[in-house]
Amino acid sequence: MSKVASERTAIVVGVGSSNGLGSALARRFAHEGLKVVIVGRTKERLEAVAADIGGRRRGVTAFAGDASKESDIAALFKTVKPASLELVVYNVGNNAMVPSLDITKALFERMWRQNALGGFLVGREAIRTMLPQGKGSLIYTGATASVRARPPFLAFASAKAALRAVAQGFAREFGPQGIHVAHVVIDGVIHGDYAQSKFPKFVAAKGDDGLLELDDIAQTYWTLHNQPRSAWTHELDLRPFREQF
Repeated sequence: MSKVASERTAIVVGVGSSNGLGSALARRFAHEGLKVVIVGRTKERLEAVAADIGGRRRGVTAFAGDASKESDIAALFKTVKPASLELVVYNVGNNAMVPSLDITKALFERMWRQNALGGFLVGREAIRTMLPQGKGSLIYTGATASVRARPPFLAFASAKAALRAVAQGFAREFGPQGIHVAHVVIDGVIHGDYAQSKFPKFVAAKGDDGLLELDDIAQTYWTLHNQPRSAWTHELDLRPFREQF
């Protein structure tokens, strides 16, 4: 078996702090023996996350780029050997809590670019790379807002709903060709740095068992990737057992 064929590679787009979902996913995939490319907009932060996971010793490398820029995504996929790519996760999507009538055109467009446009560009290149092998997984991180729009999250909800449509379209077109496209609705608050820094009182009020744990979410993504193709899941939702829905 050639070296290229024996390598296994994953890409995680949307990695921030070491205590975030993107990092947890990269850590899990590296633990499973995959080479992992972590992608975000801040080089220094990415390098810190890579080092925390184990760096090149564990096969983790950093790529700084903007998911909504076509040239950056094209450059990203040139860093991996096509035959080795088996898993891509699109985990981008910063929230914004703004009353509907105060949403600016710039904010609305930025939300769309980060979610729908970036998700399309990454998904398109991932599928182009995987199709010759006839296999691979493409997983999108969604949110409660993907399926339900509520103020003051109108801009975020419209963008996440559009990302969900991208995932559905790719799944219907390329599932029969061996590409497993899945959309995960995170219906709750993740126990990580983002929520702790943005909504500390809300996080504290959730109490024990009220938050989604990072490693548990990562376990579900890994399970999705390893599903037998006679019984693929396209969409599932995750929430703590105490979360109302």
